[in-house]
Amino acid sequence: MVHRIDIKGSIISSDSQWVYDLMELEATSPRKVLATLDKAKGEPVEVYVNSPGGEVFSGSEIYTALKEYPGKVTVSIVGIAASAASVIAMAGDVVRMSPTSQMMIHNISSRASGDYRTMDHAAKMLANSNHTVANAYRIKTGIAQEILLAMMDEESWMNANKAVELGFADGILKRNAESAALDQPDVSVMYSKA
Repeated sequence: MVHRIDIKGSIISSDSQWVYDLMELEATSPRKVLATLDKAKGEPVEVYVNSPGGEVFSGSEIYTALKEYPGKVTVSIVGIAASAASVIAMAGDVVRMSPTSQMMIHNISSRASGDYRTMDHAAKMLANSNHTVANAYRIKTGIAQEILLAMMDEESWMNANKAVELGFADGILKRNAESAALDQPDVSVMYSKA
């Protein structure tokens, strides 16, 4: 049996999940993901991502849980995988993207107030966090850390083809036979790095 995990809406802390549930807002917390992984008991999981991102440490916790999961993890990006959601997507044994989806990576951001010492400390913390997030991209793509950090500095957006080309994804989701029959002859059916 394959178990489905939806990474939808904002990536939030487990403590905040009840507020989003109460207001019927889509959001994903580590607690929600861990509950599904516990039920799956090593069976394959399919993770569907459509999220603008959110809290980096909650994203890290979800990424780590998926990476440590003993069963096969297939990630399908069906809308957007941005910011912390792009980090979560890197946990897949196989990462596929819809031909209409996007992935975005960028620097960690935060708010701080205080004197110059507080601001210096916040800047160092953010720079360090950029390095830790880039580790997930490096493990998946094999791209050098310095190049990834430069891509994050630029706020890099990737369509499915670019993400596959750079190694952030392994392939583009296949279309069913009915939709393929309606396409123009020059439209490719599947593109894969493998």
